[in-house]
Amino acid sequence: MNRNSIIAILGIIVVGLLLAVLILASHPAADHHEEEHQHEKSADRDDAFPRGPHNGRLLSQDSFELEITIYETGVPPRFRVYAYRNEKPLPPDDVGLEMTLQRLGGRSERIGFRPVADYLLSDRVVEEPHSFDVKVKATFAGKTYPFQYSQEEGRVHLPPAALASAGISVATAGSAEIECVLKLPGTIEFDQNRLAHVVPRVGGIVAEVRKRLGETVTRGEVLAVLESRDLAELKSRLATARKRLQLARSLFRREAQLWQEKISAEQDYLKAKTQLAEAEIAVATARDQLEALGLKPDQSKHAANLARYELRSPLNGTVMEKHLVAGEAVKADARVFVIADLSEVWGSFNVPANDLNRVRIGQQVHVSAPELGYETRAVIDYLGALVGEQTRSAPAHVHIENPERRWRPGLFVSVEVIEEKVVAPVAVLLEALQTWRGSEAVFVQYGDEFEVRPVQLGRRGANRVEVIKGLAAGERYAVTNSFVLKADLGKAGATHQH
Repeated sequence: MNRNSIIAILGIIVVGLLLAVLILASHPAADHHEEEHQHEKSADRDDAFPRGPHNGRLLSQDSFELEITIYETGVPPRFRVYAYRNEKPLPPDDVGLEMTLQRLGGRSERIGFRPVADYLLSDRVVEEPHSFDVKVKATFAGKTYPFQYSQEEGRVHLPPAALASAGISVATAGSAEIECVLKLPGTIEFDQNRLAHVVPRVGGIVAEVRKRLGETVTRGEVLAVLESRDLAELKSRLATARKRLQLARSLFRREAQLWQEKISAEQDYLKAKTQLAEAEIAVATARDQLEALGLKPDQSKHAANLARYELRSPLNGTVMEKHLVAGEAVKADARVFVIADLSEVWGSFNVPANDLNRVRIGQQVHVSAPELGYETRAVIDYLGALVGEQTRSAPAHVHIENPERRWRPGLFVSVEVIEEKVVAPVAVLLEALQTWRGSEAVFVQYGDEFEVRPVQLGRRGANRVEVIKGLAAGERYAVTNSFVLKADLGKAGATHQH
């Protein structure tokens, strides 16, 4: 490499170093106090007010200056104020400071300060939103320095016409009765005490089917007619047993008379007596077998068709299932009909093990099918004594009156177990709640302005929730479509202007 090339390379290196120095000089290193946390600021607001060395709002009067910041990194937000004289830091012990915050709705907060390290720290937390008119009174070296400024965030301007166009409704916060509820999923089921699985109890061929699926039946009404060889044999057996019983009685009376007259031996009398007893047992057995099939033996003995068997409904209800057709052979234990009385059904649900101490028999519940617009009240009638190994929950159900047959078995429902009724001093509708910076909040109305207000909530009901902190009775808040305000707030780039 020749001498000219070396000189050229060295020249390039020198020029690069000079450019680097110029760039660093025009972009000073980030201040070591950048832990003074600021929410993101939109570009058009960076120069909205003078800023001090800690990136806070700088207030100046004569040669005295205050830099106001709100510190909220990992701790609740508090004011930190730095004082300067001729641009030089002042000891915080030498400065007296008071501040008044005036919020929307006329709420006023007075804040005092105490010296900490190289700044003055507010004696109270600065509640969100950080939106207020600020009056500051500082004293130094026997002189008072008043300042004032305004800071806005979390506000949306919406005149009445725009409010109506967006479909936003407004309500007033106040006391309300809240039913604390445990919400669980459930289903409508048959009342197992009003359900019958009908079986023939005797095998045979279906001769006639009189009831169709969905038809209403009454107790004792004929559902179907079977032709049963087994039934014919039972009826024949009963008839034969009755004939033998008549013969045995006649023989017994004759032998008893002969024995009393000393004409026949006692042995013949005892034999006739035994045969009579056996005949009576045979009749009773045949009678019991027919009664077990639901037949009345005294009526069946006159039936023209011994094989005819009428299958009857055991209760009033509706045919929910039918599993036979004419000409079909059915077994004695076949489930041919399911009859259900739908005038009352169960609302069944499972209670998780960790909620069992909140539920008890006799407790009121609210059952609803939102997609159909059905709802009713009932009380818990049953709570299982065992917790399921797989579900880790206990079964429970309520009785639901169903005269119009609207509550259909299989329907999914929402079951809200009412734990208690309380009167909350301040409550809002659940529909009004929105999420803002990780907290639940409502939008409070002041004229044409809506301000987001973080709230601390308490007990929840079906449609209202208690407000413990953040909202006072009498304040008006957005309910329906309040998400529109949240969206507008996002588009506006809500920021701190500390």
